Amino acid sequence: MRDGEDDSELTLEYRPFSLDLADPFETADGTIDSRDGFLVRIATASAEDAPVGYGEAAPLQGWTESHSDCEAALERASDAIRSGPAAALEAVDEQVAARHGLALALADLAATRESTPLYRYVGQGPMVGRVPVNATVGDGSPTETAREASEAVGRGFHTCKLKAGRRDVDADIERVRRTREVVGPDVELRVDANEAWTYAEAATALEAFADLDVSVLEQPLPAGALEGHADLRADDLGDGVAIALDEGLLEHGIDAICEAEAADAVVLKPMALGGIDVARKVAAWVQELELVPIVTTTIDGVVARTGAVHLAASIPDVPACGLATAGLLAEDLGRDPVLLEKGSAVIPQTKGLGIEGVWEE
Repeated sequence: MRDGEDDSELTLEYRPFSLDLADPFETADGTIDSRDGFLVRIATASAEDAPVGYGEAAPLQGWTESHSDCEAALERASDAIRSGPAAALEAVDEQVAARHGLALALADLAATRESTPLYRYVGQGPMVGRVPVNATVGDGSPTETAREASEAVGRGFHTCKLKAGRRDVDADIERVRRTREVVGPDVELRVDANEAWTYAEAATALEAFADLDVSVLEQPLPAGALEGHADLRADDLGDGVAIALDEGLLEHGIDAICEAEAADAVVLKPMALGGIDVARKVAAWVQELELVPIVTTTIDGVVARTGAVHLAASIPDVPACGLATAGLLAEDLGRDPVLLEKGSAVIPQTKGLGIEGVWEE
């Protein structure tokens, strides 16, 4: 919260949640059937009708701390917040999902107090009506992939990100080729390989993707292969195809990525980075270094997902972001205030996050 604001007598509550996914989600660390975490609420103890702030702490294996470590961090923060927000943030230590939930709730509370949308509180910039978003297309057969992308384009999406890496690289190239034939030349195509390929496979894919006008290839090699990603860029195998790092950002950090010249873009997941405040600073930093920031979620509930939308709105000239993920959940924490329209997320202009009805007594 801003300096000079009354942050005395704040209380922090949290309660667990479990949200079933619409379909199981396969990752390198196993299958995810649900998103389990904690809804966070911060309020002023002495005023019943005072503004409140909401946050979401949803650990994800391979990206954040464990569920139990997250809960323990939130418990420490609930005690420490009596000494103020700074003490509470310090109490969560390096537990990034817990810090995300706490920082988001504090920012929501502060923006609500100032009667300003969260994105303007975070970025101190102009009003923004909408941000572009991409559709995420699953790792199906060539026919299924092309059909799913075509349906997304029919719903108004201008950018489609195709998941890849679970099959032979030639099969993935065929999936992209079939999709390009179906959606035509004007739709932006991105591919996310999720660390699946060897250097030789990634090189083969890049050469083919250049011919298919793929704009971004995300994390083609394992996160640890920073020099490998640098070599892919140096060899100029995919003329016009940008290399984006996702898992690699968390493992190496911006300085190492820039020193190695290993990426053209970085993927910012607020939950994994420890909050939208941290992600906003990283975004400003990478833009100064002439890298492109792309905001995505970690299959979050509506509170964290809306926070990510506000984060994207606070970043100047942000490209299409991976924020259209509500459909991956079979259920949610509350009503979604973000409307998806013609390939864009319409930004809530009410105070704070714009979230209502998530904390029912």
